[in-house]
Amino acid sequence: MLHQPLLPETAGEKAYRQIRGDILFGRLAPAQKLKLEKLKDDYGASVSTLRELLNRLSSEGLVVAEGQRGFEVAPVSAANMQEVAALRLLLEGHAMRQSFAAGDMEWEGRVVSAHHKLTLMEKRMLAGDRGDPETWKRYDWEFHHALISACGSKTLLETHAAIYDKYLRYQMIAVVFRGQLAADEHERLLDCALRRDAERAEQILRIHIDSCVEHTLKGGLIR
Repeated sequence: MLHQPLLPETAGEKAYRQIRGDILFGRLAPAQKLKLEKLKDDYGASVSTLRELLNRLSSEGLVVAEGQRGFEVAPVSAANMQEVAALRLLLEGHAMRQSFAAGDMEWEGRVVSAHHKLTLMEKRMLAGDRGDPETWKRYDWEFHHALISACGSKTLLETHAAIYDKYLRYQMIAVVFRGQLAADEHERLLDCALRRDAERAEQILRIHIDSCVEHTLKGGLIR
């Protein structure tokens, strides 16, 4: 999940968060070999700790364990992106329905606040400032998470967060920013939330996700 830790981190947790972030944001490329000795220097963790962390990331589908040959970053493909996108739509759509039905004034406040930050970031990017993709995607995550945050299911939220991160990885690898179209879709999602119109919100979310997948695959970086 794209959030900052609330408690002090151990060296292992810090290394885990850094490696995971580097995979999600494309600094560690798909199918890149992960040499333990180099990772030890880069992330300041022991080989045994790194092996545990890579196995943990393997269980999340972000790293591939190759038996005796070591580890590599999980590859990407058009088919996998479409699968991840479909699962995100399924989970997020269901969670929105639950959240819109149960959300109170505190929830509305979270949604409005998260949208405000995202809008300011999108305006900066539309003006040509593309230098901080991690903040942009953190604000994007915070808005979509706020929309579903009143769904009442911790398991649903955790599962959605894991799928969102896999979806994010594809966006970062392909450097996807759809500009005003995406900003307008976020505005319409906010309006639906405040009116509790879950059916229309799901329709907009489908357009939002399907258009992003189409835009990403048109770039030709993912096949």
